[in-house]
Amino acid sequence: MAWRALAVTSATRAEALPDIPTIGEFVPGYEASGWQGIGVPRNTPIEIIGTLNKEIDAFLSDPRIKVRIADLGGTVFKSSPAEFAAYIADYTEQWFKIIKSAGVKLE
Repeated sequence: MAWRALAVTSATRAEALPDIPTIGEFVPGYEASGWQGIGVPRNTPIEIIGTLNKEIDAFLSDPRIKVRIADLGGTVFKSSPAEFAAYIADYTEQWFKIIKSAGVKLE
């Protein structure tokens, strides 16, 4: 059986599949994607956060790492700690609204 990708669920086309459209191109506003990030405990000193962010950005800038992540179907997304916090807050709010409108209840 041959498989054929119809669309990706992310907001933008995947770097690994540039010719495959997003669902959002057919259903405006649609997005569902996963992500990974690195966090630290609340109240971690800002100096430590800054150092970690600098080192992680350097790691993610390595062309070998970018290729490896792309080979695994991922896309590198670098940001400042404040941008990452805003992203998490927006993502959480988006899914909170979806879960609430669907009437999902914790059991």
